[in-house]
Amino acid sequence: MKKVQFNNRFIPYLFILPQISIIAIFFLWPSAMAVYYSFILEDAFGISSEFVWFENYKSVLLDSDYIASLGFTLIFSVLVTFFSLAIGLFLAYKTDKSIKQKGLYRGLFMWPYAIAPAVVGLMASFFFSQSNGDLYNFLNYLGWEFEPKSDPLSAQIMLIFVASWKQISVNFIFFLSGLQAIPKSIIEASLIDCKSSIKRFWTIIFPLLSPTTFFLLITNIVYAFFDTFGLIDTTTRGAPMGETKTLAYKIYQDGFLGADIGGSSAQSVLLMIFILVLTIFQFKYLEKKVHY
Repeated sequence: MKKVQFNNRFIPYLFILPQISIIAIFFLWPSAMAVYYSFILEDAFGISSEFVWFENYKSVLLDSDYIASLGFTLIFSVLVTFFSLAIGLFLAYKTDKSIKQKGLYRGLFMWPYAIAPAVVGLMASFFFSQSNGDLYNFLNYLGWEFEPKSDPLSAQIMLIFVASWKQISVNFIFFLSGLQAIPKSIIEASLIDCKSSIKRFWTIIFPLLSPTTFFLLITNIVYAFFDTFGLIDTTTRGAPMGETKTLAYKIYQDGFLGADIGGSSAQSVLLMIFILVLTIFQFKYLEKKVHY
């Protein structure tokens, strides 16, 4: 194979310059500015500023509203990740067994992924509307006093349900691709060695899906932390009583609506550190259980 050589040593750097520029402009520069502003306290009009060291971080960590948002974000992320992965895997496993209608199922289950989170939020607002929402009327007909406008638990369950529904489709298509990539010889051998379909799935099939599961675990956590912003903004907007605010949405409320640049920047830095630690934990400990 012939190797490509450049006469000028700066030409290779010229080819990667656009990508480096994008990373610097849209990630490194905003991150550096967030760190800088997290140590700054500005007046209400943004005219003067004062370097206050870690006072913004102290105020954030002692804020009960921030602690409540942190708790909801963790519970929300865990439940959305679990339900979307579990249902996506179940649908993929059942679809993989269906030979005649496999293409039809694949197309139908992929439709929700094409819908933007903000549009999903608008759809949820109609379905759970107190005036004419079908799901609202159905849940209240069953005897559950479902009131997402006033009851925090109802609003949280609504968000978890809608956010999970949005992500099921992408999990489904990845799991289905992973199931179809398993050699048929292994499946045929497992039918001889293990008669129980449930045991065969958890001991043979699911371990072979571990690379796909690990990848989807990371993407679903990132989705729950960040990509549900549009969903929350078009449904609850953190209400009622601020019980449905994720950390990302609280940064938006404090920074853009509340004009608290220092506090919101400190929250951004804390969220960035938290995601970094979580990612390191996933790759250091969970990846060891992945069988490639």
